[in-house]
Amino acid sequence: MKKFFNTAGPIMKEDHYYVEPLSRWDLEEIMDLIFMKRYFILHAPRQTGKTTCILALRDKLNAEGKYFAVYTNVESGQSNMHDEISAMEKIVPILIQNVKALQGDAFDVDDAFDHINKYGYKAGLHNILRYLSTTINKPIVLFIDEIDALIGDTLISVLRQLRSGYNERPEQFPSTVVLCGLRDIKDYRIRSSKDEIITGGSCFNVKAESLRLGNFTKEDVIDLYSQHTTETGQVFAEGCIDLVMEYTDGQPWLVNALAHQVTYKMKENRDRSIVITTDLLKQAKENLILARQTHLDQLVDKLKEDRVRRVILPMILGIDATPSEDDRIYCIDLGLIKRTKSGVVIANEIYKEIIPRELTDDVQDGFLTTFRPNWINSDGSLNINTLLTLFKDFWNKNAGSWSKKMRDYEEAAPQLLMQAFLQRVINGGGYINREYGLERKRTDLFIEWYYTVENKFKIQNTVMELKVMSTYSSYEVLKSSAITQTAEYAKICGEKHAHIIVFDNNQSQNWSADTENEYAEHDGVKLEIWKLGRDI
Repeated sequence: MKKFFNTAGPIMKEDHYYVEPLSRWDLEEIMDLIFMKRYFILHAPRQTGKTTCILALRDKLNAEGKYFAVYTNVESGQSNMHDEISAMEKIVPILIQNVKALQGDAFDVDDAFDHINKYGYKAGLHNILRYLSTTINKPIVLFIDEIDALIGDTLISVLRQLRSGYNERPEQFPSTVVLCGLRDIKDYRIRSSKDEIITGGSCFNVKAESLRLGNFTKEDVIDLYSQHTTETGQVFAEGCIDLVMEYTDGQPWLVNALAHQVTYKMKENRDRSIVITTDLLKQAKENLILARQTHLDQLVDKLKEDRVRRVILPMILGIDATPSEDDRIYCIDLGLIKRTKSGVVIANEIYKEIIPRELTDDVQDGFLTTFRPNWINSDGSLNINTLLTLFKDFWNKNAGSWSKKMRDYEEAAPQLLMQAFLQRVINGGGYINREYGLERKRTDLFIEWYYTVENKFKIQNTVMELKVMSTYSSYEVLKSSAITQTAEYAKICGEKHAHIIVFDNNQSQNWSADTENEYAEHDGVKLEIWKLGRDI
């Protein structure tokens, strides 16, 4: 294997398949900003290729010779929240060494440190940038990565030091500064040691533009995967690229991780004569989720934050209670959600699966000892009636105690517990496709179950819609809308049968485990309505 799909750190062109970094930006716009000596922001979620693109632009500028471009990372100052001097003592030497790496013997490191020691580290970044601008005979373009890793007084200090030299550019300060991080600087809310909230825009009001690095396009994914085919001869079957886009929405890390999983981690596929099919990609997606790599762990960790919970919880509940625009922007910048014409939704199918799985991880383990797999028929198909009857009885007896295991998402216990139960049932034998989002007022589930009869492979599809009654809900009104919505979703999925599961958390209907189901038909779709109450 000469090259491989990259899932960690910046691209190394000699080792990795890659999408040309500079093609992912409007390069003409960026070069215009640099020509006009502007300070600007580049932001994007983690592991979307920001650093790779920055380094590519640095190398392009240095190769052309008009500018001296240098990259530095300020994450080392993160631990010094309110100790500006200690933070500068970490940040400044890294910048000096990065300049040395580019200039070699032409750069006098000792003289640079003498200059800093003379003027002190409190304004150390300003001092070193002034020194560099007066000793290097080209306009400086400075890329500062992980800017929003800094917090508190340290971040305020860095932004103000950069702003203070703005009017001295380019003779005595960098001609252009590019700040790179997860969010636009105008969305920073910085808490100082005086317990004041200071916005990033007020600290750094010299910003000209804010650019966001987007996901891969379908053409980018075709280019990336074709490089593997060209080098190894291994082919991706028809439909694979569309499925990758469906799963990932072009999120660069996910695109690479999915390909790495299916072509390398699944060892049998290292035989390059094996064609990568959509079924293999489905298994690779499942493996990727179960592996919980760093990228996905970081995503899950964010679910614990209040401002993330305020966005994600209504999406799981399917209610109209919308979060603040600041909270939404924060989640968009994290890459958790995206805006569409129909509203805000989870960013991609893989994240859509991970969120309910991780919120119910402990619960899923508990289901192993609570249920036995007697919902499987003798031919290997699922007995949906038995499966839902078991869950209905479980919910009636245990909803209160198990709901408390949902931590900050207890309000979404009906949707999450149902999905946890189905995940444990389906695990290894099929897949669950989930649809939920703001203002939908429902959670749609499409279950694919795989089994074999007389050596013939079969797929059993099941459509379910979850509805939760609120304190002021009218069951008849809710049922009417659920019938219409579920029939519509079933027809989209190509199914003529579907199940509606209605949870009555407040026991306003006095439903029990013995409450009989209702049946309805709408637009050619037969519907079974399950009524789930709870002991309170």
